[in-house]
Amino acid sequence: MLFEVWAPRAAQVGLQLEGHTHPMERDPAREGWWRAAAEAAPGARYGFALDGGAPLPDPRSRRRPDGPEGLSAVVDPAGFSWRREWRGRALPGAVLYELHIGTFTREGTFDAAAERLPHLAELGVTHIELMPVCPFPGTHGWGYDGVAPWAVHEPYGGPEGLARFVDAAHGHGLGVVLDVVHNHLGPSGNHLPQFGPYFTDTHHTPWGAAVNLDAPGSDEVRAYFLGSALAWLRDYRLDGLRLDAVHALRDTRARHFLAELSAAVDALAVEVGRPLFLIGESDLNDPHTTAPREAGGHGLHAQWNDDFHHALHTLLTGERQGYYADFAEQGPHALMKTLLGGFFHDGTYSSFRGRTHGAPLNTLATPSYRLLGYAQTHDQIGNRATGDRLSARLSPGLLACAAAVVLCSPFTPMLFMGEEWGAGTPWQYFTDHQDPELAEAVRRGRRREFAAHGWAEEDIPDPQDPATRLRSCLDWSEPDREPHAELLGWYRRLIALRRAEPALADPWWSATGLSVAADGCLGFRRGPLYVLVNPRDRPAQARLGAPAADGAEVVAAWRPTDPPAADGTLRLPPETAVVLRCGGGRAGPDQPSLGSSRSEIELMQ
Repeated sequence: MLFEVWAPRAAQVGLQLEGHTHPMERDPAREGWWRAAAEAAPGARYGFALDGGAPLPDPRSRRRPDGPEGLSAVVDPAGFSWRREWRGRALPGAVLYELHIGTFTREGTFDAAAERLPHLAELGVTHIELMPVCPFPGTHGWGYDGVAPWAVHEPYGGPEGLARFVDAAHGHGLGVVLDVVHNHLGPSGNHLPQFGPYFTDTHHTPWGAAVNLDAPGSDEVRAYFLGSALAWLRDYRLDGLRLDAVHALRDTRARHFLAELSAAVDALAVEVGRPLFLIGESDLNDPHTTAPREAGGHGLHAQWNDDFHHALHTLLTGERQGYYADFAEQGPHALMKTLLGGFFHDGTYSSFRGRTHGAPLNTLATPSYRLLGYAQTHDQIGNRATGDRLSARLSPGLLACAAAVVLCSPFTPMLFMGEEWGAGTPWQYFTDHQDPELAEAVRRGRRREFAAHGWAEEDIPDPQDPATRLRSCLDWSEPDREPHAELLGWYRRLIALRRAEPALADPWWSATGLSVAADGCLGFRRGPLYVLVNPRDRPAQARLGAPAADGAEVVAAWRPTDPPAADGTLRLPPETAVVLRCGGGRAGPDQPSLGSSRSEIELMQ
C-alpha cells in the first residue's frame, strides 16, 4: 500500500512500519509531500520519523489503538462489513437526539449503545447526533479535546465499532450525525506542529494559536480538515456533521473555509446519491452561516439556536444570571420573538457582551428548519457547576411544557439523551488526562471558574474522579417507572404528532396567532394547530376567537383538558401544555403576530 504524509519542513522522512524503517521519497507532483510503498495488513502499526526523530503517528491515521500518543494502525474502510443499504435521511422534518457514547450506557461503547437503538426508534427521533468520537486522553471524556480528526476513539470500539453502530442505526431507520471539532486540537498527543504549519499565531482562540486557515501553508491545512470531514461522511456512511464552534474558525480568505466545506459536502452528496448536511454551532447570530453560497453565505444547512434555548430556559426556571439576563427581562416575549424570527439578539443590545449583537434572519428566504431548537444540550447541562439537568429543578409538568414548545416549534427539534424521560442522573464535566500536571490543572481550573461565581470548591465535581463519569451515565431502569414513564409517553406522543401533522414540520415561519401573558402563559399557532402552555402553578384561561374555536378538539394534553366552551374559553390546568386542532385553516402571512390586538388567542391573567 502507499503511505503518504505532508511534512514540508523535513529534510528526510522515514516510514516506521512494524518495527522496520522504510525511506520515503519526495512526491514530485506535490510540494512538501513524502511517499513510500510497503506491504501492510489491517492493524499494522506505523508512524513517520522526521529528520531522524522518534516515529510519530500519521496525522491522517484512521486508528490509534494505543491512544493519542501511540502509533497509528492501518485501516481499510473498504473492508467494513455493511449489512444494510441506506439511501440517507435529509434534515427537513428531522428530530435529532444528541448522544454521548461514553455515558449513554455504563459500558460506554458503540456496541452497548447499539443495543439501545430500539428505544430511540420507538421514541420517534430521526437522527442520532453523536458527540465527538476522535481519540482523546484516557478512556472517558467529552471528546472535545481530541487530537486525531480522522480516527476513532479505541475504547469506544474504534473504526469497526463506529461502522457497526452506524449500520445498526440505519437498520432502525435512524440517520447518524457526528460532532466534529475543527477549531482546535487537545493538548495531549497533538503532533501536528511537528509536521507543518497547521497552526498560526496570526489569530488566537480560547485554546491558543488558531488552526491555520489563511496563513502560509493553509492550502494543505484546509485540505486536511476538508478531507477528514468527507471521509467521515463517505467511509462511515454518516448523514451529516455538526461543526463545533465555527465562530472560532479564523479565516480572512476570500472564500471562507465553511463555504469551501459546504460546497465539497454538497458535491459528495451528488456523488454518493444520498442527502448530506452540515450543522454549525455558532454564537454569532449571523445569517451568513446558513445563507446560500450563491448569496454570499457559507452555505451550512443549519445551525444551533441558543437564543431559543435561553428564552425557554429563563421562562421555565426564572434564572437570570450571565447571558440569561436579557431573556429573563423580556419574559415570554423573548421566546415569542425567537418563534417568529429565530434570533432574539438580531442587532439588539446584549448586556452580557456589553454591545449590540447579531443580525436579523431573513425569514422569507430562510426555511425555519435551518435553526435547531432545544431545551437541553450537552453544553447547557454539562457546563453548569454540577451538571444538573432541567429535571433536577423542574416538575414533570414544566418538563412537559418545555417538550411541547420544542417539538411544536418551527425549528428542527433536538433532544439531549435522557431528556425524554426526565433523567434523574446529572451530566457532569469529566476527563481522564494521563498527564498528572494537566489533570491537576484541569481540576483547579474548573473549581476556580465556579468559585468566582460563589460556588464552594468542594461542591464542584472532580473531573478526573471516575465517579464523576459514572454519575453521568444514564440509568436505564428509569424509563419503566414513574414519573419517568409518563413523561416518556408524552415525548412519544408529541414526536408522533409532529410526524403526522405537516403543519408542525412546515419549513416556513408559520408560528402565528401569538399571545403571551405577563405571568408566562403563552400560545402560538402552527397551521390548524394551537399550542397553549401554562407554566404557572395555578389554572389559567385562554379564549380562542372565531373561527379558531369552531369545532376545536384536543389532540394532545399533558393533563386532562376539555375542549373550548361554546364561547371559545379554554381552561388550562396548572403546569400543562395543550395542543388543539382548530377551525380557520392554515396560518398565513396576514395572520396577527406578537403584540397584535387581533391575536387569535387571548390568555387571561
